[in-house]
Amino acid sequence: MRRSLVNQVIRLSNRKPGHSSYILLDVLIGMYRPGYGGISVVFLCVSLSHDAEPKYKGLRNQGSTDYLNSVLQVLFMTKEFRDAVQSESSHTSYIDADLKDLFLQLKTSSPTTEYIICKLGIENVMKQQDAAQYFEKILSLASPEASQVFHGRLIHRTSCLCGESTDEHNSFWTLNLPINNTHNGVYNVEDGLKQFFSQSKLTGENQVYCDECKAKADTTTECEVGLYPKVLVLLLKRFEFSYYEMDYVKNNCPVDVPLNIDIPKGVSYELYATVDHVGDLRGGHYTATIQPADDGGCWYDFNDSWVTPKNNFNPIKYVNFF
Repeated sequence: MRRSLVNQVIRLSNRKPGHSSYILLDVLIGMYRPGYGGISVVFLCVSLSHDAEPKYKGLRNQGSTDYLNSVLQVLFMTKEFRDAVQSESSHTSYIDADLKDLFLQLKTSSPTTEYIICKLGIENVMKQQDAAQYFEKILSLASPEASQVFHGRLIHRTSCLCGESTDEHNSFWTLNLPINNTHNGVYNVEDGLKQFFSQSKLTGENQVYCDECKAKADTTTECEVGLYPKVLVLLLKRFEFSYYEMDYVKNNCPVDVPLNIDIPKGVSYELYATVDHVGDLRGGHYTATIQPADDGGCWYDFNDSWVTPKNNFNPIKYVNFF
């Protein structure tokens, strides 16, 4: 049995150069040895390299820091953000200096993230965290030039039937879409965006006080974009508090995310990265799926230290970058 597996490995090593940029095989061989009353296990690890180095580098997991690695890979592959970070002075209190060093290392190796972890105040690297939360935390510590790449502004308009209206302006880095109104068990992001920007009516017990009418009145509310971000980030709200469970639970509903998306009354965006999550709230794992610029439209799976071409999408997308 061992010899046949070794021969298999040898045959793989004779594949034509360029067929696969990098192959790592971990072969577990079990051999039954009569007279010894069990199975003797031998580990044979073979590394086969054809094209020397993979095209893109990964980030080493420090325990359970895959949530951070996924976000950092997307930020590195976001040219506008990377350029802003690299132009920032190293003598600054912003996180840009640490990101600049990390991004420089990512061009040639698979670095660790100790300095970023320290800057973010992460004390327990073995504890799984929320990738979306740390995406926003990084932006909150970044320079205005870097964070403004994702900065947008929403206008929430409340209008009374008398014609009186008020506007409330709110900045955002992500648009949060609740996963509901699925079709055949699949949530459609385009439908979710239409619902997000649709007009709602507040009547009956939900009436709003109108200063012009001096009383509560029927009201409409709607939302529009006042400032379109350079990079649009859509967060699918997979983690919600359940009063039945009295805890946060994950919604594993598959989603349909189009490669191109139009914001109502606005501009078009093209998908270039997603942060995906598999598993449950406490025992899951994050990866990033990214289409690097100027790479012929190819997609790659960034799974901590491993970076491999990707042919199909994970339907359990979480954070989507356009």
